[in-house]
Amino acid sequence: MKRLLPTLLAAALLAGCGQPEQRHEAAPAPPASSGRRYPVEIHIPPKLTSIDTGKVDALGRPIRAECVSCHTARRPERLPASTAELRAFHQGMSFQHGELACGSCHVVGAQDTLRKADGTLLPMRDAMQLCAQCHGPQFRDYTHGSHGGMQGHWDLSRGPRLRNHCVDCHDPHTPQFQPSNPVLPPADRLLPPAGPSRPGFTVPRLSQEPHR
Repeated sequence: MKRLLPTLLAAALLAGCGQPEQRHEAAPAPPASSGRRYPVEIHIPPKLTSIDTGKVDALGRPIRAECVSCHTARRPERLPASTAELRAFHQGMSFQHGELACGSCHVVGAQDTLRKADGTLLPMRDAMQLCAQCHGPQFRDYTHGSHGGMQGHWDLSRGPRLRNHCVDCHDPHTPQFQPSNPVLPPADRLLPPAGPSRPGFTVPRLSQEPHR
């Protein structure tokens, strides 16, 4: 048997020569026994610190202007009581947020800072803390994962998770979702494709009345 072993090994090596290499995707690693968990991060939307100029660069990307580029050059004596008083900046801005005014959240001379109801100052990126002081039920649901979208992994032993910020979905000055028209239902993969190729098929007319 010992004399046959080298011969069998050589035959096995020769049989493998010339065969195409087989590649397999690595299976996901099982959770580490140490209980390692990936982090949960909150997205910081650009609209917190900049404004859309309505222009694009050479690559077609929107050009945004940092808020501090203008607000550091001009310090207002006071905050406006309503959008009707806006003259130099943000003309035409819609503001419908309960009975709040600009000074309920913003600070004179520090437009990159927010103010909580108790006077605590917050950097603009932490605006979610400001939202939470009034929108408690929504923030509670957010912390439990049932409010606000996310990307990544439910199982944090497998990968990280990125949560949406409040202003990813809500305009902080007009947070209520506005009326919109419904769109066509999603296509059913088990049915023939819709379109002119189907005899007698007509696209249903959508109501022009806004969905409420």
